[in-house]
Amino acid sequence: MDNLKTIGIVGGGQLGRMLTLAAKPLGFEVVVLDSNENCPAEQVGARRIAGDLYDSQALKELADAVDVITIEIEHLNTDALEQIAKTTPVHPAPASVRMIQDKYLQKISLRENNIAVADFVEIIDKDSAKQALVQFGGEMILKTRHGAYDGRGNAKISSEAELLTALDKFGNAKLYAEKLVPFAKELAVMVARDTKGNINTYPVTETIHERNICIETLTPAQVPIDILKNADDLARQVASSLEGAGVFGIEMFLTEDKQVLVNEIAPRVHNSGHYTMNGCTTSQFEQHIRAITGLPLGDTQLLVPAIVMRNLLGRRDGETKVNGLSTALSLPNASVHLYGKSPTKIDRKMGHINVVARNLKIAQDNANKAIEKLSI
Repeated sequence: MDNLKTIGIVGGGQLGRMLTLAAKPLGFEVVVLDSNENCPAEQVGARRIAGDLYDSQALKELADAVDVITIEIEHLNTDALEQIAKTTPVHPAPASVRMIQDKYLQKISLRENNIAVADFVEIIDKDSAKQALVQFGGEMILKTRHGAYDGRGNAKISSEAELLTALDKFGNAKLYAEKLVPFAKELAVMVARDTKGNINTYPVTETIHERNICIETLTPAQVPIDILKNADDLARQVASSLEGAGVFGIEMFLTEDKQVLVNEIAPRVHNSGHYTMNGCTTSQFEQHIRAITGLPLGDTQLLVPAIVMRNLLGRRDGETKVNGLSTALSLPNASVHLYGKSPTKIDRKMGHINVVARNLKIAQDNANKAIEKLSI
């Protein structure tokens, strides 16, 4: 695919920004579709087409300007992308993105491909919701099928009263329920699939969440070798079940009885793979560019003994102000990646810090110091 010169990205946020930064050294031009003027990707050299991600005409304009299209977010118009894919390569395949958009259909697909997941059931009405709560032993997670992220659209249910409140809150949204999984750790594997179907995985990372938002990753994950192999095998199974090329984020639960279950798929580069920017031979962003353009997949080897990623979340609503950057960068082996977002909002992802060290304890200690000093 040496004739591919221009990459189109649906979405110009922080992931589009980091994809642009990876594409430029490989000689590609980048065009993004984004409704926000001076979006993060545009700031680092991408040309922006103004438009909504569901606007079929704007998507066609993007397709006319590029040689291949990819995505940085799954909340978009897959029908329009399916039409575009008849003449312009789209990765990953719109059919796979459509399936992943609907988390209930995503779970069905995983189960049909013999990939371990928590028990789940479709919620049709109030009666089926009550039946699910009984079926799952009085505890479950109620989820919207579309549009949920960072815990939005999810509700933990432990009583009928909580169930009725959640049903009222979610209104007419399509829903499903999952059995509550008592897990020991949350894990993630970034997996790459190229245009020929070759698959390569990154080291397993442990993800730490607060308020349903990933705040930290620890790599390599401190779990037994058989668990690492199980997680890697599951990630490869998931990638094999999907269509198209790219990097995918596979989020998993390690249960208290040592089972590994797939929680969710992200059809794109992912927060849990940010550690690869300073920890691996090939970052997830360069790997994605390689994968969708027909270039060979890069080495995913971990180059350091340990690396901790900490998300920089907005601490207030208002104008974006970065405080403590010099102090944070003075810490050993700390790298700061800011996204150029404005305004800042409480819990909005504004950047991340990667800290390398000879072991995870030192890396985590220095990452904690950095996050105390650096605020947005």
